[in-house]
This record gives sequence, structure tokens and C-alpha cells, in this order.
Amino acid sequence: MNELQQYDELTFENIKHIDENGVEFWYARELQTILEYTEWRNFNQVIDKAKIACENSGKSVVANFVDVNKTVQLNFGAREIADIKLSRYACYLIVQNGDPRKEVIALGQSYFAIKTRQQELADNFNKLDEDHKRLAIRQEMKEHNKSLAEAAKMSGVTNYGKFQNFGYRGLYGGMTKKDIHDKKELEPGENILDYMGSAELAANLFRATQTDEVLRNRQIHDETLANDTHFNVGRTIRETMQELGTTMPEDLPTPRESIQDLKKKQKQLDKQPNENQLSLFDDM
Repeated sequence: MNELQQYDELTFENIKHIDENGVEFWYARELQTILEYTEWRNFNQVIDKAKIACENSGKSVVANFVDVNKTVQLNFGAREIADIKLSRYACYLIVQNGDPRKEVIALGQSYFAIKTRQQELADNFNKLDEDHKRLAIRQEMKEHNKSLAEAAKMSGVTNYGKFQNFGYRGLYGGMTKKDIHDKKELEPGENILDYMGSAELAANLFRATQTDEVLRNRQIHDETLANDTHFNVGRTIRETMQELGTTMPEDLPTPRESIQDLKKKQKQLDKQPNENQLSLFDDM
């Protein structure tokens, strides 16, 4: 059995499978082991609760919990055992109904909640117009910046402003936060993230999430190394954008309306409800 402190996001990533259609799934038997259930019958009780929760949420149980048979090799030969192919949402419901005393259950609740939320955004993203995309990504950016700040502090960062500039410099070809602010011709106190389009916000969101993950997974405890990591992640994303032939972040247009402007617009729309009007906070 792994020590609890060894559990991290990779604990669940490492047992993830991809089917022939590119759809990810988890096997219940493998999840059972990770979640520290020694007996299948006990874990099956948790699965039954998750199925009820799935049905109550209006989602298809058979689509999220697919019964399968697997052949396993034992000392006395091969044997078929019952297993279940679980969707991410099914795993989320299972950990929500798991034993709350287990630390790995708490980790699983966090992991599958975040991943399920990201998938919901991805599924709905193409339906959104530019304003909705900006608001959705900006909200995600706000949440992930909190996590990145926590990871940076754990990694020994004492000057967070300097740390942030290392990331911007990597992504923006040497430009600091002030340089970006000046290029956008913003007023003092205006946040550069509030004046980015969806493509530029997405690049910065990827910078934040990937740096957060690297700092935590590599257990970095050195400020210089943490700063260099942020820079290298930003630079790698920039190089990928160059290879793809996409516009560099500093060359993307600055929206005329800030995030605050969009929120004010929404308040006005709320005062004049229209059943055909899509709220700027729908699908968020």
C-alpha cells in the first residue's frame, strides 16, 4: 500500500484508460484498490449509492457505469471477473459517496470535481460567444491563480510579483507584467487579465495550471528554481504556439470591454429578462 503522502493527481491519472474512440474511463476494480477498499462487496455498495445519485441527477446510469467482464491470470489459471467501466462523472459520484475518513477519498473528491468541471466547460465552450468565453476562462484563471500562489509559496517563493513576471516573460517573449500593461495602453490599476481576449486568457490559464502542476509534482523547494520553472513553462507554451502558427499573445488584440464591463452589461440584461437572451454566466 502506498503511503498517503505519495498520493497526488497522478494517482488517478495513472489508472485512467482511453478506449478506441478516444474516450477516457476507469476500471472499478483498479479504483477500488486506489481508494483502499479491500473487499469488492464493500466497494460495490459505494458504487450502488453512486448509481442512485447518477439517476437522481438525470444522467444515464448505463452510460456512466458499463458492466464488463475481464480475464485475469491467477496462480491456477485464467478466470473471468466482473468489472465496471466508469466515466469521470461516475468516479466523481463514487468518491463523493466514499468513506470520508480516508485521505485518498478527499483527494479523489477534489481531483474528479475539478476534472468534471473542466470537461463541462470544454463541452459547452464552443457554444459560447467571445464574451462568454472570456468570462468563463477569466473565472477559471481566478481560481487557478489561487492554487498557483499556494504552490509557489510551498516552493519557497517570497516575492510573488517577481515569480509572476518570470511566467509572463517566458510566455510573452521577455515582456513583464508592466510591459504588457503598457502595450495594452491600460490605466493604472487596471488588471491585464481583465483586458485579454479568450485566446490570450487560455494561453495564460495553461501557463498557470501547468506551472502549478510541475511545482507540486516535482516538490520544488527553492525560489530560484520555482521562478525558472514558471519561465520555462511559459516559454514552452510560447514555442508550441509558434510551431502551430498561432498569433503570439502580445500580438493578440485587446478587447475594448473589460471583464467588469461585461459584468455590468449582464446586470442590465438581468433587469430586462428575455427568454431568448443567453446570460453571460450561463454554463459557467
